[in-house]
Amino acid sequence: MRLISWNVNGIRSVHGKGFENWFRKEQPDIVCLQEVKAHPDQLEESVVHPAGYHSVWLPAEKRGYSGVAVFSKRPPREILPGLKKEEFDREGRLLEIEFDDFVLLNAYFPNSQRDHARLGYKLAFCDAVRDHLDKLRQRGKQLLLCGDFNIAHKEIDLRNPKANQKNAGFLPEERAWMDRLLEAKYIDTFRAFNPGPDHYTWWSYRPGVREKNIGWRLDYWVSNPEFRDRLQSAVHYPLVTGSDHCPVELRLKS
Repeated sequence: MRLISWNVNGIRSVHGKGFENWFRKEQPDIVCLQEVKAHPDQLEESVVHPAGYHSVWLPAEKRGYSGVAVFSKRPPREILPGLKKEEFDREGRLLEIEFDDFVLLNAYFPNSQRDHARLGYKLAFCDAVRDHLDKLRQRGKQLLLCGDFNIAHKEIDLRNPKANQKNAGFLPEERAWMDRLLEAKYIDTFRAFNPGPDHYTWWSYRPGVREKNIGWRLDYWVSNPEFRDRLQSAVHYPLVTGSDHCPVELRLKS
């Protein structure tokens, strides 16, 4: 089973840059999008409901901002939009879908902002996600959390760590939250299969940055440890363009 997560930085924008052809060619079993920046009523029917897929959308109240969506060949058993916390749900930050054998959480974590003005909001969201994961895990659910975390966890996860010590996405508080998540035995699936350097999922739009691979790894698939035996591989697709992020794939064994 192929699952792909992608921050598209605007579904309308990426559709003008080959997204539909990419989708038709790849035909993943599940596609999770973040930062769709649109409401379904602003889009063509073929975009909202791709042929052969069940689609679920959670847009932000504010148009042109945030929002997540999931397309799946498998029918969802249950859909839970949001964390039941208005401050996060109105921004379309998390969409939870339960399938027969696992619970999928597609999340778009807040950006702390250049002046760190939203760091408190971001950490509160991180803690709410972690609390929700723990409760699901205690109920015996198998979990997959994907999305743009807006966090580069370790120095290996960005090209210039020394120059970014005080920048949003690499702040000590953000990285400490990731530390605690993995210390609780949750699995950063990409690192389980790819321990080496120079693997990134986001690049600035500045000319030449992506070509030189001066990037950050901000996008993740995380699982609970009890699900480890189902994990088969994890891959980034940096050559797929259309957004400043690239798609990240997780494959599961049947």
